[in-house]
Amino acid sequence: MNYWLLKTEPDVFGIDDLAALGKLAEPWNGIRNYQARNIIRDQIKTDDLALIYHSSCKNVGVAGIGKVVSEAYVDPDQFDPESVYFDAKSSPEKPKWFRFDLRFVKKFSAIVSLPEIKSNPELANMVLLKQGRLSVQPVKDNEWKLICQLAQRKS
Repeated sequence: MNYWLLKTEPDVFGIDDLAALGKLAEPWNGIRNYQARNIIRDQIKTDDLALIYHSSCKNVGVAGIGKVVSEAYVDPDQFDPESVYFDAKSSPEKPKWFRFDLRFVKKFSAIVSLPEIKSNPELANMVLLKQGRLSVQPVKDNEWKLICQLAQRKS
């Protein structure tokens, strides 16, 4: 199993929206960065776990956990001219963008904030801190455990 950090803006779709779906899965779509696309297409697998990270908001940080429940598949939004994720340069024969389905696992009682993450020397090499703008990024086993411990201490 692999671990990931998925960035989302909670005013668009956040941990509460994922939780509201219960056992239903949500397509993790709209990724339009080539490096993140390659991670989705080539590395994310069913049963992987992901930290849901709220960005572009008042309380930036890790809000909870989701579970990948599908392999990557072609994001159909890229072909829909009515979609904000439409890409005129993509075609069904040569799709550029992919997505996967995610299910809610857990909401943390309090966000593990970006300042908390930055202040922890054991997390200094996280991709989050090295390449902050990447919306889908790997998380090492020790980083995953530490963030979950930080979240547990807050409950």
